[in-house]
Amino acid sequence: MVLLGGILCAVGWVINAQATTLNGYYLGMIIAGIGAGGVYGTCVGNALKWFPDRRGMATGMAIMGFGGGAMVGAPLAAALMGHFASPTSVGVWQSFLVMAAIYFVFMIGGALSYRVPPTGWKPEGWTAPAKKASNAMITHRHVHVNVAWKTPQFRLVWLVLCLNVSAGIGILGMASPLLQEVFAGKLLGTDQTFGQLDAGQLASIAAIAAGFTGLLSLFNIGGRFFWASFSDYLGRKNTYFVFFALGFALYALIPNLGHLGNVALFVAAFCIILSMYGGGFATVPAYLADLFGTQMVGAIHGRLLTAWAAAGVLGPVLVNYLREYQLSIGVERAAAYDITLYILAGLLVLGFLCNLMVRPVADKYFMTDAELAAEQALGHDKGADSSTVLEWKAAPGSKPLALAAWLAVGIPLAWGVWVTLQKTAVLFH
Repeated sequence: MVLLGGILCAVGWVINAQATTLNGYYLGMIIAGIGAGGVYGTCVGNALKWFPDRRGMATGMAIMGFGGGAMVGAPLAAALMGHFASPTSVGVWQSFLVMAAIYFVFMIGGALSYRVPPTGWKPEGWTAPAKKASNAMITHRHVHVNVAWKTPQFRLVWLVLCLNVSAGIGILGMASPLLQEVFAGKLLGTDQTFGQLDAGQLASIAAIAAGFTGLLSLFNIGGRFFWASFSDYLGRKNTYFVFFALGFALYALIPNLGHLGNVALFVAAFCIILSMYGGGFATVPAYLADLFGTQMVGAIHGRLLTAWAAAGVLGPVLVNYLREYQLSIGVERAAAYDITLYILAGLLVLGFLCNLMVRPVADKYFMTDAELAAEQALGHDKGADSSTVLEWKAAPGSKPLALAAWLAVGIPLAWGVWVTLQKTAVLFH
């Protein structure tokens, strides 16, 4: 699947390079999107199997990489278009081809080194802590993907993710205009309102807001790893309680921070919120593995991502509609977001209640031993017949290769972070 996904991504980008109509671009992005989704879902599901002791950390790392790719791709695309630009071309099609080649090399390289552990694998010498072994919210059995989506737990976790992401993506879209319209001249050291600023001042606060957005993207990416790793200790359900309770307090507090004119606390509140938005997205695969087992968690997670898609529509539409309505009835720009933030806080209350209702999956939904063996046989699972050693550690000779792999990923990501930090610096000037 990873190999196929890498090929589809490259093909999609090549189609975009050759497209001369809007429908051609749609076709290319659909093909590339299918490929990216296949790679993403497969890698996240496999990470859960390789790290039975650190499920949250594993998915946090994988999903941090997924988000971090945009931090690399966006400045890379801009740099390539600048390089290929000419009096007769903006350099788009050449950039598409170069990025297709780069993505193809990286994704195929990853696919060829990709391995799936046998069922029951664990690190050498590791035993599950007694607290986790006796935790009813962490199963050691498996639910089939065709059954999982029919359970009340799936529907509740779907709502948990949808509500968390709706609030997060809604506030992400409003962050830049909110900062500009609420603080306006205060960002430049004056007391002018947004409507009193001239063109040059508007450009200056727009640059500051762009730095603010860059800072939020860093917290979004970092939060994926931090909160998902934190869930290994706190538990998945309790981590979501933190997201909803702390998020509610911050959403409700932001309007007051805006009216007080406290830019530092305002920015800090947004950063924490965006870290939890990323953290909620990264923690949910481990939540699913705890509830439904790891055998088909990748496929289950794929179906759950429809909640993310729904939230991607609900959040921005809700925010934009409420803002336009507030402005249409004469509310000042600086206060037009207050009601919106309170409503987003209400979504988090609903999410808290949904998370509260999540209980262990009932026995009737789990696969029998015979059903599990049949699924493992279809997947050519080497651990199904008990002929494979299920406990080992990495060979010492593999360390140079592992280091090279980390450098291949880490150097581009570090470059993307550096570019983002440069854009963010204007916020602190």
